[in-house]
Amino acid sequence: MPMYKMYASLCVAALFGLPAVHALIRENSVGKLPALGWNSWNAYACDINETKIVAAANAIVSLGLKDAGYEYVNIDDCWAVKSGRSNTTGELLPDPVKFPSGISGVADTVHGLGLKLGIYGSAGTETCAGYPAQIGHEMLDASTFASWGIDYFKYDNCYVPANWSDPYIACVPDHWQTDGPFPNGTCPVTNTTAPAGYDWGSSPTAHRYAIMRDALLAQNRTILYSLCEWGDAAVDTWGNSTANSWRMSGDIDPSWSRIAEILNENSFQLNSVNFWGHNDADMLEVGNGDLTLQETRSHFAFWAAMKSPLIIGTDLSVLPTDHVDILKNKYLLAFSQDEVFGGPATPYKWGVNPDWTFNYTNPAEYWSGPSTKGMLVLALNTLNETAVREIKWKEVPGLEKGCDSFQVTDIWSGRDLGCVSGGIRKKVEAHDTIGFLVGKKCEAWGWRS
Repeated sequence: MPMYKMYASLCVAALFGLPAVHALIRENSVGKLPALGWNSWNAYACDINETKIVAAANAIVSLGLKDAGYEYVNIDDCWAVKSGRSNTTGELLPDPVKFPSGISGVADTVHGLGLKLGIYGSAGTETCAGYPAQIGHEMLDASTFASWGIDYFKYDNCYVPANWSDPYIACVPDHWQTDGPFPNGTCPVTNTTAPAGYDWGSSPTAHRYAIMRDALLAQNRTILYSLCEWGDAAVDTWGNSTANSWRMSGDIDPSWSRIAEILNENSFQLNSVNFWGHNDADMLEVGNGDLTLQETRSHFAFWAAMKSPLIIGTDLSVLPTDHVDILKNKYLLAFSQDEVFGGPATPYKWGVNPDWTFNYTNPAEYWSGPSTKGMLVLALNTLNETAVREIKWKEVPGLEKGCDSFQVTDIWSGRDLGCVSGGIRKKVEAHDTIGFLVGKKCEAWGWRS
């Protein structure tokens, strides 16, 4: 019997994987699993052109990222003529200096490599960099994107007209608890706080994004729809009926403090994640800033484990091999793209803090989630110094109670650790993460360290 079948039959107590209710289900499984790809913004911001986009597409192929599953090549902001639309058709105009072949020409090149092309817009009067945007032009622009061969649409949230602004704000707590999102079941109330029971799916923000959803669905081309609404308007309550991914926070930056902050926020929002719907923790910063290799490992591991879209955002032509290897980690990518288990890994113990502590600097450290290859178990050191982290099998949800020994694989080295009893205890460097696939039960003696 294959290992994953033995594992599933013997050592999993509770399984995830049912499609979310009211999910936006698309043809050819588009959006069923977290998107894998590359985006131009973190690498180049507005300094983009056709040469850089095509070079990134070629690098995805040559570095083996395409073979690992990455498929989207996404053009972010600043691709259009800034002065406005066509005087005759009203259509958006690609900047002819930056994109002499037009967006359709780039799409042809990208498609010729077996990849897909994405583009960017905003649900306002201008994009965040001040270029023409979509509000009031949704159907026309969706039709234009489809005619160009676009496969992915990232929809931002800048320059929203006053008549489209939400009358309320969602309450954001400082702490969370197991039986509810707010301490003692309460939330500070102001004159702008949404009333109890408010349906955020009826909010102006939700409506703005639904208009573009309908425009995209009306086209004869399947375009993956990615919301970039910054986690506003309790998007986790309505995002899955509107798109296949939605941003759950503000923008990321290449610092450990920001990565830890987003990880903490998302750890309390994972109930909305399953097939066809994914909390987007923002683009990957692998290769950017002053992140250590340990911080880079943790960043990628948790974005994959939370089943966020994995959208690379760096100059691939200068990305070190050890960073490329992180992006190609077969165990984490397999967990992200599992066709049987749609749910993410979730925290089972906070570690430094008491369980269910909402803390920006020291998020939950112990996580687990089932997959067809075994139970993924991660342990993060949130401290600024090397510290011991101890994974105990008896504490990991989903492992069969009474099972004390399991077949284990180290996800970073790929080493088969054999039959491991009790758990694993290791020294972990500052901001690093250890990770293991825990498979079928076995018989062994002693701990691994």
